[in-house]
Parts: sequence; C-alpha cells; structure tokens
Amino acid sequence: MSAQRRKKKTSQPHPQDELLRTDRLPHIWCPGCGIGTAFSCVITAIKKSEIPLDDIAMVSGIGCTGRMAGYIKLDSFHTTHGRAIPFATGLKLAHPEGSVIVTSGDGDLLAIGGNHFIHAARRNIDLTVICVNNFNYGMTGGQQAPSTPFGAKTTTSPIGSPEQPFNFCALAAACGAVYVARWTALHIRRLTVSITEAMKKPGFSFVEILSPCPTSFGRRNRIRNPLELVQFYHERSVIRNNIDPQEAALDFNNNLVVGKFVDTERPTFLDSYRLINRRELGDWPALEPKVPIPDKQVSG
Repeated sequence: MSAQRRKKKTSQPHPQDELLRTDRLPHIWCPGCGIGTAFSCVITAIKKSEIPLDDIAMVSGIGCTGRMAGYIKLDSFHTTHGRAIPFATGLKLAHPEGSVIVTSGDGDLLAIGGNHFIHAARRNIDLTVICVNNFNYGMTGGQQAPSTPFGAKTTTSPIGSPEQPFNFCALAAACGAVYVARWTALHIRRLTVSITEAMKKPGFSFVEILSPCPTSFGRRNRIRNPLELVQFYHERSVIRNNIDPQEAALDFNNNLVVGKFVDTERPTFLDSYRLINRRELGDWPALEPKVPIPDKQVSG
C-alpha cells in the first residue's frame, strides 16, 4: 500500500467521532477489555434515543469505566470514588428536563457507592445507571470486588474468593428500579437496545454489562488470552427475559443468565415530590389517619 493511500485510509473519521473527545485518545483500556465495546454501545444508544445532546449529561466515578465521562463529548463529570450517583442526583434535581447517565464499575457503584445506589433506586430518581462489571477492581491492582465469583482468584483472594458475589440486578429490582437488564459486552445489539430503552424510561434504570478483563481478572484465573475469555462469555451466556432477577445469580460454574428482567412503571421521585408539594399548597386533601386517634385522657 502506497504512503498516499495509507494516509487517506487512516484519515477517515471514526463513526463515533461526533461524540468522542479525540484529543484525549488513545484511551487507557487494556487490549481485550470490554469497556471500549460498552462505550460504543452507550454512544450509539445516545444517538438512537434522539434526545438533544445539550440535554444529556454523563457522570462517572473512579475506575476503568469511569474514564467514559472523560472521553465523551458531552457535559460530563468525573467525580470522586463511589459518589457518581449523588452528583447525578443533584444534576437531575437542578435540571429535571435533562437526561443523566451514570457509567461506572461494579466496585465504584456497588461497594463504596452501594448505599447511594440503594436509596437512588428506592426514591426512583430518574437516572440511567450503567454498570460495567469486570468482577474485580481492575484499575487498582485486581483486588476482590463485591462481584467477584465464588472461588475466583484476585490479588486479595489468592486462593479463591470465599464470598458469594452480589446479584446486582436482584438488588436493583428489590430496591425499586423500574428497568433492569444485564448483557455481556458481546451482546452489542441487545445491549444498545437496552441502554436506549433505559434512557427513555422515566425513573431509576439499571443496565449491567459483563465485561472481559484479561489483564487483571483473566490472568489470575487462567483465562489470560482475550479470545478465550470472550469465548467463555459466549458459551456460558443464556438469555432469559422477564424472569425474577433472583433467578439470575452469577455463577461461573454454570450459565451466565442475561436478558431484560424488569420493565415496569411507578412514580419518579420528582413526581412524588410534586404531589406532596401540591398537598402542602392545599390543592389536595390532607392525608387523614386510617385509624381514629382517641382524645387524650388526663389521669387523676
């Protein structure tokens, strides 16, 4: 190939350039990591949602996945460890008409940030939370995470994890999320559809992405070759839509259950807040106690 043809070929724009901060590339993600694919699905979903870009903000915490907020050409916030959801909640309350996406990893969102996750789902804050689950703390040395499978090796569980991992989808559903789905980084089309649906869904939406991490998780569990890890996900993934997420516990000795598990409706936090506020203003009848309160009796 001539130098002129090679230059012409490499100068072609990337399909996602419109939403990439190309001045910050190349990215930090390792070869074989699934975060780049997940990021591409997020960008495609943003375009498919047809929500004006000026009305979309992305918030992330600390970790490999947290770098998404730095690479996307939108209003974005790379926040402190475990605090992506509180920052995102503040943005949503300040600009209710906007769409707020949270992208972060399993450790950031559901270890140090777990309490924020629980209560944002309970309140049904209108957020789209995307969790890339690579089963360990990939950026900081490959330590055990709340998602690490039972028996898997990490730098802090060198003979195998003695703990059962969190079922994030069951937790999200139990806390009140109105949309819950899980896919691997291989399910590109289904994942993109789920993220698009989650963005359009009023309320707390949660999408979990199982991502290969050959550098940290894979090499300690004898699956260092990226292709072998991808094949492992491909062979073990079983799609089961509309099931109780409790039936979708992650077990590396069996099938990895993926699918769209929850798609329901309930008032968002702002809906409930406006309702209470109208009652305070007298537009709604006061809440009456269901049980009559007897007159206070004075002894003596």
